Amino acid sequence: MIKVLRNYFLSGVLIIVPLIITYLVLRFLFLGLDGLLSPLINELIGFNFPGTGLLATLILIFLAGLFASSLIFSRLVSYAESLFNKIPVIRTIYGPAKQLVESLTAADKKGLKQVLLVQFPRQGVYTLGFMTNRIRLKEEELLAVFIPSTPTPFTGWTLLFKEDEVTFLDTSVEEGIEFFVSGGIASPDRFKLKEM
Repeated sequence: MIKVLRNYFLSGVLIIVPLIITYLVLRFLFLGLDGLLSPLINELIGFNFPGTGLLATLILIFLAGLFASSLIFSRLVSYAESLFNKIPVIRTIYGPAKQLVESLTAADKKGLKQVLLVQFPRQGVYTLGFMTNRIRLKEEELLAVFIPSTPTPFTGWTLLFKEDEVTFLDTSVEEGIEFFVSGGIASPDRFKLKEM
């Protein structure tokens, strides 16, 4: 009887917990985006309507992309970016933020180049990481490796490894991201080494 109840409980957990996590992540994203412009929109229309800030943000993003394709607006954007890159505090935030967004949205995926297996946070403990760049230090070449945090792989650590300290895996970037989002549950039974 206890075993049957335990199985029912575990089956329920398998259904409910992913739904709760999905709901919490979507709610966080929705409230974050909605909260950007909703106070202004609600003030203009005179009442509180959930989702207006999110809709206004999406329209603003679309309009910015539309205007960016025009010659005059693209020159204004270039001027604003060069101005941002001259202001000390802003340039340390804006420049890297723009590079991160470009690397994640670029069609050629220049940002996350390769899934690696690395020892982190100490020797003997392994995690996946994404190679983002190769950097020269004197006569040595180091690999810049981004190690996301779970369950939102937008933050994490960026570390430099020697090439002989990493293992190249035959795993797609999408599979690597799924690994982090799922806490390692959505991972293959066996990682294959990439043939170099």
